Amino acid sequence: MPRLKLPPIRSSEITAERFFHMRREVLAGALGLAAVTALPRASRAAAAAPGGAALKYTRNARYAIVDKPNSYEEITGYNNFYEFGVDKTDPAANAGSLRTRPWSITVGGEAGVTGTFTIEDILKPHPLEERIYRHRCVEAWSMVIPWVGFPLADLLQRFKPTSRAKFVEFTTLLDPKQMPGQRRAVLDWPYREALRIDEAMHPLAFMVTGVYGRELPNQNGAPLRVHLPWKYGFKSAKSIVKIRFSERQPANTWAVSAPGEYGFYANVNPSVDHPRWSQATERRIGGGFFAARQPTLMFNGYADQVAGLYQGLDLRRNF
Repeated sequence: MPRLKLPPIRSSEITAERFFHMRREVLAGALGLAAVTALPRASRAAAAAPGGAALKYTRNARYAIVDKPNSYEEITGYNNFYEFGVDKTDPAANAGSLRTRPWSITVGGEAGVTGTFTIEDILKPHPLEERIYRHRCVEAWSMVIPWVGFPLADLLQRFKPTSRAKFVEFTTLLDPKQMPGQRRAVLDWPYREALRIDEAMHPLAFMVTGVYGRELPNQNGAPLRVHLPWKYGFKSAKSIVKIRFSERQPANTWAVSAPGEYGFYANVNPSVDHPRWSQATERRIGGGFFAARQPTLMFNGYADQVAGLYQGLDLRRNF
């Protein structure tokens, strides 16, 4: 299928333009509060009130961190999910149009088990657990989120990837009727993200089905999304409809659309700046007005667990 040739992406198409014209050091601490309170009243109420069915899960103490989790309202009211709009408040306002049942996922490529599976097929064998993970966005903001789900490796191993499977690619639903942001050529839809197979099989890699003990809200990637806590948030594919194993590195969406700004790996690395801002520090959403910035941790604080994946790799060239 021929790729849509897009003009260079403007800053206003990547992150709301008004955020770039603010004085970052003065107002960045208020972004989380401003984003949530800027929602229309009905949308804000929907974001604040936990929705969806309660999930049966166990808490995995191994993946709990000392940081206090963000509130449900912050987690569900301040998001990057361009399929519903480029503003941080657009997903909460617009994601109600998404219907997550029925839902199916197609699996293909270098794997022994391929085909189309219902979401019930995907979820049934997996006991759910809660993991409290750091979530870091490339725009230098962060959250702490109590995700509910299961190890990504447990799912991928069911499809018996062959020895030729060096990468795994995830594709998001393409349906402009349900996802109004796709009516604009902001990105080359559908959204595609990919990982090296060893990254995807790492014990930290998580397939998410819920948050705060309830089914995942649409704006957070329902019914199924990936979370890689040592990478920037855009590596965490949402509303997944296709999984494909491949021998060659796939062309993931952001690396194609803005290759000078978003590399394939997207590991959190404070020494590698985004061309338009520093990644050396971050602000925790919900920290309040004038909240102090804090140093960004290498691999988002998970260096002890994942640094070995990248031994011998130039992390400046492979950003």
